Amino acid sequence: MRAKRPTPSRSPFWTSIWKNLNKPDQPVLELRGVSKQYAGGVEAVRDVSLTLHAGKLLALTGTSGCGKTSLLKLINRLEEPSGGSVVYEGLDVRQSDAFRLRRQIGWVMQGDGLFPHFTVRQNIGVVPRLLEWDAATIELRVRELMQLVQLDVDAFAERYPHELSGGQRQRVGVARALAGKPDLVLMDEAFSALDPLTRDDLQRDFKRLQTELGFSAVLVTHDMAEALILADEIAVMRDGEIVQSGSPAELMANPVDDYVSGLLDTPRRQMRAIAELGG
Repeated sequence: MRAKRPTPSRSPFWTSIWKNLNKPDQPVLELRGVSKQYAGGVEAVRDVSLTLHAGKLLALTGTSGCGKTSLLKLINRLEEPSGGSVVYEGLDVRQSDAFRLRRQIGWVMQGDGLFPHFTVRQNIGVVPRLLEWDAATIELRVRELMQLVQLDVDAFAERYPHELSGGQRQRVGVARALAGKPDLVLMDEAFSALDPLTRDDLQRDFKRLQTELGFSAVLVTHDMAEALILADEIAVMRDGEIVQSGSPAELMANPVDDYVSGLLDTPRRQMRAIAELGG
């Protein structure tokens, strides 16, 4: 009798390895000459081309109003591009139903965006319910994610958002974004409203989760230090365009102009100011 072929482990580590073995070369996300023009001729995004591979984090950074959030909204069809194409897992997103697409892509917004009249358990289970998972599977997923984001199930599952601290709410927001097992998570200034200690803890925990679960992410941030710490690649935007992209080390070694250099120097200027205070 032929031996039964072993089933791959369902642990987060093996899940991430299995995903990447099955799709070794196909980018998770491609932006091909993407533009967005609003009424009155305002061009928020201009001819942006970027590629994001499996398991990587891309940070979009730059000054306020440079087009970062507009670009993020084009990825999951909260807005439609005026030109170019957004390709998610090999398919132009315009060929996908917008609501179905958003259920396949995680979203962590500034603040937390939790439903105030839902418990933590209900908030995390929103997308699995929309995907019509059965109740037992949803409960297992909620418990798994609460453990991963370090929220005790017995202590927090039945609490409402107003009963949580800012950091706890954002942990629930991250868990909710991951609940449908997305290959891609979009984050819009996800940590910016938190105090420095909580922000530092959540940044470390998010990077750990990304490594364990193997998903890709696009992070919009105006904080260059955050981009340098978290990102595999950084794309610097100005006036709707990408002025430079590359790894943190590449940007630090060869900033293309004074604008990029000034953004990169911000963390160092802050450290120098702190050092001067100490005499």
